[in-house]
Amino acid sequence: MIIHAIKSLRPAMLCAFAVLLSACAAGPQAHDDAFAPSMPEPVAGPQAQNGSIYHSSNNRFLFEDLKARRVGDLITVILDESTNAKKNASTNTSKDSSVDLPGPTIAGLPVTMGGREVLNASLDSESSFSGSGDSSQSNSLSGNITVTVAQVLSNGNLVVRGEKLLTLNNGSEIIRISGIVRSHDVTPENTVESTQIANANITYSGRGAIADSNRQGWLARFFSGPLWPF
Repeated sequence: MIIHAIKSLRPAMLCAFAVLLSACAAGPQAHDDAFAPSMPEPVAGPQAQNGSIYHSSNNRFLFEDLKARRVGDLITVILDESTNAKKNASTNTSKDSSVDLPGPTIAGLPVTMGGREVLNASLDSESSFSGSGDSSQSNSLSGNITVTVAQVLSNGNLVVRGEKLLTLNNGSEIIRISGIVRSHDVTPENTVESTQIANANITYSGRGAIADSNRQGWLARFFSGPLWPF
């Protein structure tokens, strides 16, 4: 019976082992279609017009700068992110209570037994609480990444997105960014600060030997996770 039970548990154990392996192998994808570069919108060819060398659909104005303003244009985002958060909390409470209840008297005399009053009562209560907490966190990210204009909104703002994949000897680093840029914030050098991107979604992750060495194993994550009751 014991051998039959062990054999029946083998499929479940294999499935659990496969799930653990997939969890350990999980990491950032090399490329994400959501951050794929946007191609320029097709422009219809100019109609044949005798004696004309100008067409408004594909004209490049002589007196405008090279700032991105169309779908598919490139913008260099200067990453300069820095966050610092700190929180302190401290609580101290105390309470003391004391109640005395004198014993009753009968015919002007207290109730005694063996020469001692037996109906006297007193209550004393004392409680205290002390708690404190301290939390601090800081992050920084710097560098450059060139993204494409994915959409031009009706008010002239530009929806941008892009990613950068750096493959090194022992792993890879992936930077993804998306958000909304105001066209006036784009400099003549066609750059914009990451702090000027609205609804910014910046992701920096890596995978490989170095990233794996900085990640806890699945068993350690279980013992330090919310499911561990102790």
